[in-house]
Amino acid sequence: MLSPFNVRRATFSIAVSVLLMTGCHPAMSAQTNSRIAPPSQTLAVPLKFKLHNFDVHCYNTLSCSVVYNNNDFARPYLNTPTPAPSASDYQKHWGTASYLGIQNFPPPAEVRWKSKDGQSHEATVDIGAIFKDELIWHDVPKSEMADFYKGPVAGDPDIFLEVNDHTVNVYMAMFIPTKNEQILGNKDSDFRKDVILAWSHTY
Repeated sequence: MLSPFNVRRATFSIAVSVLLMTGCHPAMSAQTNSRIAPPSQTLAVPLKFKLHNFDVHCYNTLSCSVVYNNNDFARPYLNTPTPAPSASDYQKHWGTASYLGIQNFPPPAEVRWKSKDGQSHEATVDIGAIFKDELIWHDVPKSEMADFYKGPVAGDPDIFLEVNDHTVNVYMAMFIPTKNEQILGNKDSDFRKDVILAWSHTY
């Protein structure tokens, strides 16, 4: 029978061996159930999609990598620090996603980044699980919508994945024509494109 000292020494040796085999890299964090309920109009006026556009935005990171659909969307930020957002409503200025027409749904996005405190993180974000019902998230009542589509599919929404320090967010935005101007007197404002948070997790 081993003495208490030898038991502790054996346990320590095993722990060191495991650490040497696995290395010091952070483990890939599996996706948690951090989905947010959609706006009421998403369910009241269901709009379906089969393709989606995708883009990535990184803030408050020392490095950032997001691989989705075999493409690293954050390649410019791989070894480059990213600043904080420039305004409180910065999501409104994202425009249109750069990667168009992705079939629903590729494997989960693989996110690797270093937050501004120098801590390394790895996570998988399953876009297909977040939007498994293939509903376009929007907040436009049917009475305000112009007739902008025919058939079972309403169009291709933009999906944005944001890395911001310790937090990863997923948003959806969809261009929806409206019957009336959204800015009085601006004839080019007859649409809504709300950027809606669908999933968020802090690591």
